[in-house]
Amino acid sequence: SLWKPVLLLLSPPAFSTSCARCAKDRRLRQKRAISERRLTRYFVDQRKVRVVGGQGGGGGHSFYSEPRKVFGGPDGGNGGDGGHVILKADQQMKSLSSVYPFYQGFHGERGGSKNCYGANGAHIYVKVPVGTLVKEDGRVVADLTQHGEEYIAAYGGAGGKGNRFFLSNENRAPTSFTPGEPGQERVLQLELKTTAHAGLVGFPNAGKSSLLRAISRAKPAVAAYPFTTLNPHVGIVHYQDYEQVAVADIPGLIKGAHQNRGLGVAFLKHIERCRFLLYVVDLSVPQPWIQLQDLKYELEAYEKGLSERPCVVIGNKIDLAQSRINLPLLREQIAERVIPLSALTGDNLEELLLHLRELYDTYVKTEMSRGQSPVKW
Repeated sequence: SLWKPVLLLLSPPAFSTSCARCAKDRRLRQKRAISERRLTRYFVDQRKVRVVGGQGGGGGHSFYSEPRKVFGGPDGGNGGDGGHVILKADQQMKSLSSVYPFYQGFHGERGGSKNCYGANGAHIYVKVPVGTLVKEDGRVVADLTQHGEEYIAAYGGAGGKGNRFFLSNENRAPTSFTPGEPGQERVLQLELKTTAHAGLVGFPNAGKSSLLRAISRAKPAVAAYPFTTLNPHVGIVHYQDYEQVAVADIPGLIKGAHQNRGLGVAFLKHIERCRFLLYVVDLSVPQPWIQLQDLKYELEAYEKGLSERPCVVIGNKIDLAQSRINLPLLREQIAERVIPLSALTGDNLEELLLHLRELYDTYVKTEMSRGQSPVKW
């Protein structure tokens, strides 16, 4: 009987004394695969922004006052100017996701006594990626293509005049002063056009995302089932001499894309800034050269001369038996160079990387011969 209370104390309670959160199973769970939508939720290529310049400070209204000195005269200073809202291209920015929908410059300070001018309002700098197009009512007003390039989106208002400003021989004691002017207000559409060196162009499920994962550290979503990439991705190919070539995975196009079918014009615009194109063709489908013809037709219908840029044809999925049969047939039908490879197994990726560097070196030499600086990453 003496041990009975002790046994009751040592026995486990019939209910959990911890909170519900701590009572959950703490075993490590397998991470769920990240969907394409969540994986690219930070990539934004369009943004509508309302910008307002800072308001100018009002003019001062005062008269000089000192013992034994009467009628010192007006000494109200002018107000400070309002701050601007300035868009600045920054090569570290790769998306418009960090751009807020509203910006306003700082207001200028009011003019003070003793002819003290009010301080100007500070400017607001909005960092945007290189290649940002600024539109107003559908009209292009700025194209920020160089690092550090700036565009004043909204001017700040001018500061008001103090009563000292209105001093004249006819009016020795002016009492009038003016308030500061409001800042400029605009609604702008920011549009990002990817400024990559090379663009992967192909129909859906041709293997563009898998190829970009194989040659760079970009991680676009891939799966064993067919689906379409929803957002562009940019991968960087590193070489031993520290040169970097940017390759953009343009979402899959379909017939009629230039008429805004499917993803349409929303992603055809990213191809405009690519210096050379990499056509990705699925070798396992019947008559793969038809894909190349359709791709060139869509590019040419969207912008004349776009399909004539330096290019190479990539025959993907060479690891399949049907692809080995279609490869010689494809080379007979087209005049462009064909690089067969497998993005899945990594076969013949070296040939693509070497040719990609040749295209890049040719682009650099061409730009330097024109007196222009090539785009660097």
